[in-house]
Amino acid sequence: MTAPVARVLGSLVAVALTAACTHYYEIPIETPIRPRLDVSAFQRVLVAGFISGGLEDVDGNLETTRLLRSQLRSKSDLRVIDADTLPLMEVMASSRAKSGAGTDPLPPIKEEKDLEPYEPLFVNVAYWKQIGEEYQQPLIVTGTVLFTTQERSSSILKPTETRDQFGRRQTDTQRVYVESKAFILRPKFIFIDGRTGNVIYQRTFKEENQSGVNQQTPPLSSYFDLMDRLIPTFLSTLSSQKVKGTRFLLQ
Repeated sequence: MTAPVARVLGSLVAVALTAACTHYYEIPIETPIRPRLDVSAFQRVLVAGFISGGLEDVDGNLETTRLLRSQLRSKSDLRVIDADTLPLMEVMASSRAKSGAGTDPLPPIKEEKDLEPYEPLFVNVAYWKQIGEEYQQPLIVTGTVLFTTQERSSSILKPTETRDQFGRRQTDTQRVYVESKAFILRPKFIFIDGRTGNVIYQRTFKEENQSGVNQQTPPLSSYFDLMDRLIPTFLSTLSSQKVKGTRFLLQ
């Protein structure tokens, strides 16, 4: 028997066997994902608060702190510390005055470049070590949250229908410009060792959704929609997570 013939016969046998499998079973499976950080040295986690800016309709500091604490309570083994959010803006202003950097208030945070003057706060080891001592040396979560909106114009091909001089229908395409509005969320999560005050990990995200400019989407609703996309990755930084899926077993 030649090799080509053998391959053909083999394929026919496989098809026959598959056809004979009149039943199949759906089996749920879970794939574990290892955490990015080893947090075994910590028993507590303090979501301290965030430097936030952008839309005034949403308090990025308060909403992000609440959301992360809620998620960590239900999906992490770490004990979440209930505490007031830290006055990070005031802390930064005080630190600038002490260092001689100036007493003028920092400009409102409207875009990414406005966050740059606040970066020294997160590497202020003495400050974060003091916070760690106050809360029994937890893992500290802080960072920045920028939530903005942007109007955009883009072109699309839109089908059009016309009739010729004999009344026959004709279909064509026409390029038209449409206006849309995007909500953009840029959080940076910074993890600090409360025992030493040092940054041990940080990660920046960017998520956005887009809708017609005339659609009245509440900013807070868009904020939560975008955060929902980020939460699984945030949680996988601290604890093992499982990705659920299915497989099919033929019989």
